[in-house]
Amino acid sequence: MAESTHTHPDAGSQVKVVVPDEHTMISLLGSGDELLRALERAFDSDIHVRGNEFTIKGDPEETAVVVRLVEELIELAKSGTHVTPDTIERMIHMLSAPGNQRPADVLTTNILSNRGKTIRPKTLNQKRYVDIIDQHTVVFGIGPAGTGKTYLAMAKAVQALQDKEVNRIILTRPAVEAGERLGFLPGTLYDKIDPYLRPLYDALHDMLDPETIPKLMAAGTIEVAPLAYMRGRSLNDSFIILDEAQNTSPEQMKMFLTRLGFGSKIVVTGDVTQVDLPGGQTSGLRTIENILRDVDDIAFCRLTSEDVVRHKLVGQIVDAYDRYDVAQGKGGGDAGGRNRAD
Repeated sequence: MAESTHTHPDAGSQVKVVVPDEHTMISLLGSGDELLRALERAFDSDIHVRGNEFTIKGDPEETAVVVRLVEELIELAKSGTHVTPDTIERMIHMLSAPGNQRPADVLTTNILSNRGKTIRPKTLNQKRYVDIIDQHTVVFGIGPAGTGKTYLAMAKAVQALQDKEVNRIILTRPAVEAGERLGFLPGTLYDKIDPYLRPLYDALHDMLDPETIPKLMAAGTIEVAPLAYMRGRSLNDSFIILDEAQNTSPEQMKMFLTRLGFGSKIVVTGDVTQVDLPGGQTSGLRTIENILRDVDDIAFCRLTSEDVVRHKLVGQIVDAYDRYDVAQGKGGGDAGGRNRAD
């Protein structure tokens, strides 16, 4: 808690934050004081630690932000949440965003736990995305590579299955090159489509015990299949995820959405800047918001480079491509001709 504040006309303000115990203080400083160093790099204020106290001196507005950040870090330390320098950067973004959402509330929202690993949202937008999935029957998660749009949707699907809210999970992707390059690959049809579906299997292995996945798939409780396999079906009591939806045609998108059955939920994910459709074909994901934006119980959530939770360079790469597209007159976030970089 902020213990006292002294305002000095020349030096700005000085605030002390008392940390409740030594163990919490060790967590706040990080290994080799890396978290303290991250705080010092992020702000112009002087930040000093002595005993169980932080002393922050500087511009009153900035010191208030540092105090809030330290208090949020104390809450995270108490909950046992692992914090990295990247976490601190994301928390600073949250504190500068409009609204009263607390970073500690976002970063301690548990979606799913497996083998000691807990899946949580890491940004305000990701928290909003998982909340929207809870609140709506059909959700579109649109954003660049690394924003967690598919991973978080799959975590919500596994959570829904474990909570018996649905009877099965269906994961699907369009295999856009099926008519062209797959014919040259060896093996059965499943061998040929496996490269397109492999990212979905990999995410499942993070969320479920690997030995249970073949059993669940054999029983039909989890199905991973190309989009073409959805045609003509009515999918009841299911959590259905369409990934890489930018590579669907408008007709395929309509076909998929009309598979929705009773007791089911659909999440559609994709990146409109990475379309692989041949011959300049229109992406079903690009047109869908204009068609469905006024339909009740359908929601659109856009994630941005600020929600990238891979290496920080990924977000910078996304921004650099957007700037390049704008300079080339491609309209930035809707540049359809870009090759996949994910």
